[in-house]
Amino acid sequence: MQHFILSIFIISTLVICPSYSKAITMPCSMVLESIDKKLTNAKGAALIYKVQLFPPSFARTNISILGVHLPKPSAYGNYDSYEGFAFIPGEISWRFRLYPTPEIDGPTWAGRIDNISADMKNVEVQIRLSNSKTEKLGPRILSGKIKACK
Repeated sequence: MQHFILSIFIISTLVICPSYSKAITMPCSMVLESIDKKLTNAKGAALIYKVQLFPPSFARTNISILGVHLPKPSAYGNYDSYEGFAFIPGEISWRFRLYPTPEIDGPTWAGRIDNISADMKNVEVQIRLSNSKTEKLGPRILSGKIKACK
């Protein structure tokens, strides 16, 4: 009888009680998928985790992004680079430059931001076109949402 009552209690707790938080468990990684389905080889990845910066202070959140097989930015108009862009809708956003590596079949674009103090709830991470001279941010090329973090 005690096992039966314990089983009902555990099942009730799991079914009735909501999850303790909508924030992600860190570290977390996600695949960034292409917005344009014609870009079949274009993919990216984002890594989100806590970092301890120097001088010692409280931990901050890092977002690191990598994008591969992206078209030349100029193929989309007056753009010359890519930026990482992450945001919590209606609350805050972060943008940071991605840097190309010199590879034969086109560069891998990568970058990071280390100083995020916000809770990582409902975050979307993107790779977007950018014009480095005008600082104009263009359309998204790759995108992923925090709910897909693993």
